[in-house]
Amino acid sequence: MASKKRKSLASSSSQIRFDKSRFHSQEAWDRYNDIVVPRKLLPERNVVVYYTEFDEFKEELKIRKWDEELTSFANGSINVAIVKEFYANLYDPEDKSPKQVRVRGHLIKFDEDTLNIFLKTPVIVEEGENLYAYSRFALLRPDPQELAAKLCILGRGFKLNVDGQPLKILRKNMTTLAQTWSVLSFSNLVPTSHTSDVTLDRAMLIYVIIMEMDMNVGYLISHQISIIVQHDSSRLGFPALITALCKARGVQSNSRSLESLSPAINLAYIKKNCWNLDDPTVTFRGPRKARGRRSKAPTTPAMPDTSAPSSSTTLAPPSSTPAQTPTPFSFTPSTPIPLPAPLSFGPSDFLFTPQMLYSMLQSLHMGQTIIMQSLPSIMQPSPSGGGGASAAQEPSLLLLEGVGPPKPKSLNQRSP
Repeated sequence: MASKKRKSLASSSSQIRFDKSRFHSQEAWDRYNDIVVPRKLLPERNVVVYYTEFDEFKEELKIRKWDEELTSFANGSINVAIVKEFYANLYDPEDKSPKQVRVRGHLIKFDEDTLNIFLKTPVIVEEGENLYAYSRFALLRPDPQELAAKLCILGRGFKLNVDGQPLKILRKNMTTLAQTWSVLSFSNLVPTSHTSDVTLDRAMLIYVIIMEMDMNVGYLISHQISIIVQHDSSRLGFPALITALCKARGVQSNSRSLESLSPAINLAYIKKNCWNLDDPTVTFRGPRKARGRRSKAPTTPAMPDTSAPSSSTTLAPPSSTPAQTPTPFSFTPSTPIPLPAPLSFGPSDFLFTPQMLYSMLQSLHMGQTIIMQSLPSIMQPSPSGGGGASAAQEPSLLLLEGVGPPKPKSLNQRSP
């Protein structure tokens, strides 16, 4: 009898292989290991934009109260273990849109009312209406040309599919304001890792925000969480919000696996990633920073004429053909002296070529010849019979001392 009891206990213990304090069922544990753990997170972004920097964006953010909780999370506070346990326990094949889940023994609600209270986002419905302006607008299926006219720069619009229906808008064709709102929607409203373009539904969302239409952001986020949990491959969105919700309900975790937020949306980020230079409605001070482009290599200065001698050519002596007697301090060369190539004073652009060396040596030789030819005229006796050079000429001779051929003999030592 005792052996039968031991066998039953052993069989029951073998079936319980999960931590009951973290998962409510074996299915949740299996989903956690097989599907949830390999999936990456898609962190939210904070917004740090001050007045006078981008007022059109800042004002709308403040009016909607999105600047308080929705875009001001504590950086580095995303608890990866808590977020993945949240999604693993939330999955329910029978209930496609659950609005609450137990995480480590604490009930976490994320219905629209709970989220709007937590995010401090007021919900206002126009008098006499049952739906929000965003919901009514989405039901009407507006004209894509109307969306494109508001979201795109002049001459740009939707890309069409094979059936001629509007498919997407490339972000590079959107205005600066529309691109900024699209970046916020990619992380904090309707998470996605595909950010190079916006679909028709996302374009409608951005249009509603820019046109200042009321919307229920709590319902939008709650609905998106329910969609994410039903997929097996998309990234896990709203990790900072889920961590904050669990922390507010008293969920404790000793895990050191923390993750930071995505880069904040500030003026530098907007100028680099959202500023469309073809958009005349928005201008910022200072130049736009390049998106990871390498600086161009410095251009090599133009080389001198190839007719000049190369480094292997021997310098030719001056021509021995008799020339006309030059006047003092004047010289007319038989061939033009080639000018050196223009120099660039950058440390990486300076080039000293053999042609330049040849031109410099030839110039020195020509100057030496001028000095030698000018000395006899300078050393001629003055008409008054003076025995040497005039006093006005002495400084010039002193400056030339030691340069050129050997110093000539004095006039007093000439042979009779």
